[in-house]
Amino acid sequence: MNDQELLRLICEAEREAAALILQAHDILAERKTDRRDVVTAYDKRVQALLIERLTAALPGARFFCEENDRHDDLHAEHVFIIDPIDGTMNFVHGCHHSCISVAYKRGGELRAAAILNPYVSEHFTAVKGEGAFLNGRPIRASDEPLSETLVCCGTAPYDTALADRTFALMKKAYLAGLDIRREGAAALDLCTVAAGRAGVFFELGLSLWDYAAGRLIVEEAGGVCCTIDGGPLPMDPTRPSVVAGGKQAVEDFLKLAREA
Repeated sequence: MNDQELLRLICEAEREAAALILQAHDILAERKTDRRDVVTAYDKRVQALLIERLTAALPGARFFCEENDRHDDLHAEHVFIIDPIDGTMNFVHGCHHSCISVAYKRGGELRAAAILNPYVSEHFTAVKGEGAFLNGRPIRASDEPLSETLVCCGTAPYDTALADRTFALMKKAYLAGLDIRREGAAALDLCTVAAGRAGVFFELGLSLWDYAAGRLIVEEAGGVCCTIDGGPLPMDPTRPSVVAGGKQAVEDFLKLAREA
């Protein structure tokens, strides 16, 4: 099975799972580690459906997922990296800005990715070396400098020790750019910069399932992804900082970060 065929199956599974999200009612949140880190029965149901469909498509594949502690070996030949509902807090509170994120890694390299926002029917996709798309139409990251773009950001709510640095960077980015956007779903923020709607996204602590699919989509859209220090993003269970967007805007933002 080639990467395009696998992407098609990922997209089909995501569309099926989206129906669970759109039909959700009486949503109850359970705490995982603290009051900001929650999970719902729908997260678990979406994840289970995706694992079932993708296992049928690629028997023997391993899974690295946010819910249910399904953290298989990331060094396996075939690995799916899944965030069943990115933006769970939005989902719980009816904000309608959440998504399903799936990345496929083969032989240590990201090969395919799909992120679906079911509320507005936006499906972002990418295959390594073949560009990035929104509902089948090509997208490109912005070529504009930071001064001419919006900045998306996340507040790393699971690690409040990062709050002071996060908000200091937000202020600098606000003053240097056009404005700030904080919408609560990192995977969708990555798609926002991939589509050129904003120049930069940053967050000082993200898990692999938050950024794996979005990373490939950004890079295939001609953008760049790195850490706040300008280093390469790891493909492991650590929670690195993530900066992504158009090349010029990211370069401008990294300069701000160094000065800070």
